[in-house]
Amino acid sequence: MIDERLFSRLKRNQGFVLAFGIVLLSALPGASQQVIPAGNASADDIQRFCTSIADPARDQRYLLQKQDLEKLQADVNERIATLEQRRAEYQDWLTRRDQFMHQAQAGLVDIYKNMKPDAAAPQLAKVDVMLAAAIIMKLPAKQSSLILTEMDPQQAAQVAGIMSSAADPNTSKDPS
Repeated sequence: MIDERLFSRLKRNQGFVLAFGIVLLSALPGASQQVIPAGNASADDIQRFCTSIADPARDQRYLLQKQDLEKLQADVNERIATLEQRRAEYQDWLTRRDQFMHQAQAGLVDIYKNMKPDAAAPQLAKVDVMLAAAIIMKLPAKQSSLILTEMDPQQAAQVAGIMSSAADPNTSKDPS
């Protein structure tokens, strides 16, 4: 039922309440169109009026909440679709990048395979140590050992460390 404090406030402001109720009733579909004259309103009339509009007001509030939730769901669905589209684009880009890197790495290995060890060593010392280890691992063992011999001992040790960790069965076989 209606809270007593609310009821006493409604009783004090019955003219305003009735005017507000009439406006509210005209906006609510399916609400009873019971109108109480402002001058003749009794406490029972106010009580009946407030009770009669409670269910339609609640239904209207639920309808508005449902519409808000549907809008939010549509927004979430739109964002999910956008994310899926971007994920597909990224996956395509990643596939093309991996193919390019594989081809580039194969070509790079061929370049170093045809170089003399004393020329290849300083160049491999200047590239990323992971890349140098990957290239040296793909070269024939004899050529790899000659290149490592020509490299700075500290850099050669780093490359050899990476190569040995790549041989560990608990890590990836390809260090690049």
